[in-house]
Amino acid sequence: MKADIFKIFWKQRRLQLFVLMGMAFLFVFNYLPIFGIIMAFKNYKLSSGVLGIFTSPFVGLKNFKEFFGDYKFPFLLRNTLVLSVAKLVFTFPLPIFLAIVLNEVRNAKVKRVVQTVSYLPYFISWVIVSGFCQIFLSMNGVFNDLFAAMGWQRMQLLTGSQFFRIIAVFTAMWKETGWWTIIFLAAITGIDTSQYESAQIDGATRLQRIAYITMPGILPTITVVLILALGNLIGGGLSGSNFEQSYLLGNTGNLDVSEIIQTYVLEIGLSQGRYAYATAAGLFQSIISFTLVLVSNFVAKRISGEGLF
Repeated sequence: MKADIFKIFWKQRRLQLFVLMGMAFLFVFNYLPIFGIIMAFKNYKLSSGVLGIFTSPFVGLKNFKEFFGDYKFPFLLRNTLVLSVAKLVFTFPLPIFLAIVLNEVRNAKVKRVVQTVSYLPYFISWVIVSGFCQIFLSMNGVFNDLFAAMGWQRMQLLTGSQFFRIIAVFTAMWKETGWWTIIFLAAITGIDTSQYESAQIDGATRLQRIAYITMPGILPTITVVLILALGNLIGGGLSGSNFEQSYLLGNTGNLDVSEIIQTYVLEIGLSQGRYAYATAAGLFQSIISFTLVLVSNFVAKRISGEGLF
């Protein structure tokens, strides 16, 4: 038995090498750093070196109490939650809708073009997207030039607090929708086509087929994706990273709405060298995310019987 497994492994050695590289990446960048969490409970100083993570004085929940007592904590939590919830509300239904619409398109060429155009933005980095925003939304950008040409006053689109969340949600929708549409399209293709044929023979309209066949057929996928999105709600949900948007599009003009927990962790950790305090703030965010996964999975299983575990 062991010899057979070894033969199969050797036959697939090139493919297995890719798997091992992926596992190594996850171990180095996702699992190995977990040991650093203990800094949140210690008075760690950079001068202590790597071993200082384990030998520094234990301070218990001191760093957490300091973070919760920080005058910035309420509006950091507010900014993070408002941005995350807004992106979830507007971006989560969109790929489902687009997948259903594409499934109803009978012209294969049009379908392929729309799919390609919609998911290509996913591969553009947020750095490039922020550059696009500068080109189109700055005071001398395309939009303000159009406003000026129409006799309107130029607006502070990038440096105004009232526009930051709108821009963040819109760019997230543009960048991420196409990628998640592929997931829901794959779920739709798994539905038995005989159900559609039977419904059509019985006289069901297209909307009825969508409501009673397509939607129930992809409900398990919707549930799993929603649980994952809620689990990563603080980080950005389906729609990319809150950190990258806030860090790249944030400035002194919109700091009151763009500064979130993740950007605060970067500032307090790297800029001020308070690694233990920053670790505590980051761990707080991780605990919220983990709790949201458990709660959303429990609620989903009670309501629909579907869940991650």
